[in-house]
Amino acid sequence: MSITWFNEQPKDILVTLTPQFITLNKPGVTYFDNAHQVMLGYDAEMYRIFIKPLTKTEAIRGDIPEHARYNITINSSYGRITNKAFMSHIEEIFRLGLTDKGNKFKAVWNNSKEMLEVLLKEER
Repeated sequence: MSITWFNEQPKDILVTLTPQFITLNKPGVTYFDNAHQVMLGYDAEMYRIFIKPLTKTEAIRGDIPEHARYNITINSSYGRITNKAFMSHIEEIFRLGLTDKGNKFKAVWNNSKEMLEVLLKEER
C-alpha cells in the first residue's frame, strides 16, 4: 500500500476594498496579530497599496504623527481598516470603481519591509 497524504496549498492573501473599508482575509490577518494601528500608503506607478502594521510601542513613541496612523480591527477570520478618506483618494487615483459589495485583490507580504502589498492589477 502506498499512501500519499493530501497537503493543501496555502490560501492566497486577499484584500477586499470598498468605498469605506479595507478588509483582510484570514491569511492576511496573520501578519497583523500584534498590530495596534497601521500606516496606509500607495504607489501610483506600481499600482499598489501598502499596509504597514504598527505595534503599540511604535504607535505611541511619538515619531509617527497621529494623522498618519489608522485603527485596525482584528477578528478571528478577518481584519478591517475603516477610512473613507483614504479609500476615496485611492478610488480616484486608481479609478477602481469600488462597490459596496467590495472588489477583491491579491496581496503579498513583503518580509524585508514588513508590510502588506495589495496588487491592484490582480483583481480576483
